[in-house]
Amino acid sequence: MKLLSLLEVEYTAHRLARELMTWDEPIPDFSSRYPNVLESCLLTPFQTFNKKVLYKGLLDKAAILFYLMVKNHPFANGNKRIAMTTLFYFLYKNKKWLRVDNQELYNFAKWVASSNPKLKTETVQAVAKFIKTYIINLS
Repeated sequence: MKLLSLLEVEYTAHRLARELMTWDEPIPDFSSRYPNVLESCLLTPFQTFNKKVLYKGLLDKAAILFYLMVKNHPFANGNKRIAMTTLFYFLYKNKKWLRVDNQELYNFAKWVASSNPKLKTETVQAVAKFIKTYIINLS
């Protein structure tokens, strides 16, 4: 399974969000991100503890990545939109895609953003279920 680098998020996911998802608020420059927050979001899906993988499989890794990108606010603005494009890019690198309407995905991202942090496990499970519903293989 392929993880994402900081450069990939900068040159692909962040750029796509800025170009394709401007909506009503601009997305700030990549350099304005909060130090180490994005790096943590990208590494967490691949964490191990006591030699055991914490997030097994593509769905679990994609779900925690999306959740953290939305909830941890690595950027001053545009976190949900950047989380969406990062999720798409992560899936693309792993030969998958989501066949879902942008507005539906954005509404789901807003729901994740407003979710109670005390219900993190349940929310991440809901994200995994959402992804599973719309995921397709790339040929």
